[in-house]
Amino acid sequence: MPGVTRMQSLLFLLLFTSFIFLNSVNNVNAGITSVFIRDEWPSVDIPLDNEVFAVPNEHNAPQQVHITQGDYDGKAVIISWVTADEPGPSKVQYGTSEKNYEFTADGKMTNYTFYKYNSGYIHHVFVDGLEYDTKYYYKIGTGDSAREFWFQTPPEIGPDVPYKFGIIGDLGQTYNSLSTLEHYMQSGAQTVLFVGDLAYADRYQYNDVGIRWDSWGRFVERSTAYQPWIWAAGNHEIEYMPYMDEVVPFKSYLHRYPTPYLACKSSSPMWYAIRRASAHIVVLSSYSPFVKYTPQWVWLSKELKRVDREKTPWLIVLMHVPIYNSNEAHFMEGESMRAVFEEWFIHHKVDVVFAGHVHAYERSYRISNIRYNVSSGERFPVPDKSAPVYITVGDGGNQEGLAGRFRDPQPEYSAFREASYGHSTLEIRNRTHAFYHWNRNDDGKKVATDSFVLHNQYWSSNLRRRKLKKHYLRSGLGRIASY
Repeated sequence: MPGVTRMQSLLFLLLFTSFIFLNSVNNVNAGITSVFIRDEWPSVDIPLDNEVFAVPNEHNAPQQVHITQGDYDGKAVIISWVTADEPGPSKVQYGTSEKNYEFTADGKMTNYTFYKYNSGYIHHVFVDGLEYDTKYYYKIGTGDSAREFWFQTPPEIGPDVPYKFGIIGDLGQTYNSLSTLEHYMQSGAQTVLFVGDLAYADRYQYNDVGIRWDSWGRFVERSTAYQPWIWAAGNHEIEYMPYMDEVVPFKSYLHRYPTPYLACKSSSPMWYAIRRASAHIVVLSSYSPFVKYTPQWVWLSKELKRVDREKTPWLIVLMHVPIYNSNEAHFMEGESMRAVFEEWFIHHKVDVVFAGHVHAYERSYRISNIRYNVSSGERFPVPDKSAPVYITVGDGGNQEGLAGRFRDPQPEYSAFREASYGHSTLEIRNRTHAFYHWNRNDDGKKVATDSFVLHNQYWSSNLRRRKLKKHYLRSGLGRIASY
């Protein structure tokens, strides 16, 4: 009898676990549209004389300092800054002890004009040969104008390396933007995955476009000088303004924000990939050609085959325009990219796709629409356990305001949606699972609003990891949704 009782208990646990799992992953009839309405600060840019845009006091002091990953595997950074008055040296002094700079690296300087605006002197320095999991101190500028910062390199690449990413999009430079940035900086995340639309400088005209790029660089420096931001470009970086004779797309963005595209054999800084800790991160360009035979298409077809899930189990894709979106704003704008790449995402077991563009938050179920073509097949997205989770985080706080009109009824592919400002974090714990949180800026406070356990698409379906998967599912029951 004790054996029978034990068998019954195990059977009940199995059935209960299956019920929770299926309801959290495949029940696409239980989507939530949040009814929360927040008192947002006005969607206007902070005045230029505000202290958040303060220029360093000393003559020609470096400003707008930011770093990004400089190579494929996280042992290099690109350090960038602007000097306003004169070129000065494009040199970084760095070392592993504060005030003791053992090494130097030299880079390049560039500048550009936009209408009658003349940019400052923009410096980019490639610093390589770094050790993993090491804190580096660095110094830029000369004499009394020199400034000092630090950054931490990621752990060595490996399948069970924990790491915490922040995800921000459509940030701008309003008081809502400041709230998002300050809340993110309290999150403990180590690197930002930025899904496009940086400064919203294109909302201005003539010389003010360049001026607002400068102010945004100083605005985000409190974070970007100390940890890498991984950049994707959005529509507000295009800056196609023929009335000012400015017709070169992404001119300001490409001069200011470099990416390590050559390290992954990309032909353009607009699309590239990096490996960091236990993640392989692919950055796509929604506003560059991506149909069959174009350079981005050719590159992505090769890059996805390079992914080694034994070393980097987590496959993350960044883009600006969401593939799945149920907001009236920008509805179906991602359909053309979905038709080209969605089948690849499923075949290669992409874990999650982050996008921006829509100024609200939304998370999908695991669904796909690859069975449909113009002549046959199911016309609507269907549950698909092989598909990624699609998350829209275009809620950073920019001056265009929130996108508050969701389509009604809520589509079956939409799991949770809310028109509020905020940021997300993805905390990778090991090769099998990660914790995801979306944090709302609630009247100046950070409020964790949407969260779930993300199970790795490759390892959770691998026979060698079934015991671990069972353990993590059991530990998560009753606490948090599981995907």
